[in-house]
Amino acid sequence: MSARAAGRSVPQSAWGREHRARQLETVRRHRQKDRRRLWSMATAVVGAGLAVTLILGVVGLRVQQVRLSYRLDALRGSRAEAEELNRRLRVEMAMLKSLSRIEGKARTELGMVAPARDQVRLAREFVPGGRGAAGLDRPSVVAERVEPRDVGVR
Repeated sequence: MSARAAGRSVPQSAWGREHRARQLETVRRHRQKDRRRLWSMATAVVGAGLAVTLILGVVGLRVQQVRLSYRLDALRGSRAEAEELNRRLRVEMAMLKSLSRIEGKARTELGMVAPARDQVRLAREFVPGGRGAAGLDRPSVVAERVEPRDVGVR
């Protein structure tokens, strides 16, 4: 060893001793990479990432569930309205199909009157003992209108 190196290894002054102590402290603090500690830290980071991902996934699913429940409630409300409208329209349709209402409108608005007994002829299909349309070569007349006679106005 040289004189210079020997002088460094054994400091002569207080400043030299203090400097040497700081260097030893720095050497102690600087360690080689510990593979086990790095592995455990990497595992912890990956685990925390998975936990955060899992939590965000659960929260996202819950938000989607709430969104869908609101949409389902809206659809149920519109379905109830549609069913109510359908019920009202069926009642109105039944009322409009009523024969007594149609007859009343025909008499009042169109000025129609009930036919006299001699103005109505039944088709053979509706007469008891009639042969019906199956036995005819030509098409049958279902109903025939007879002009009223000059007997009297009813």
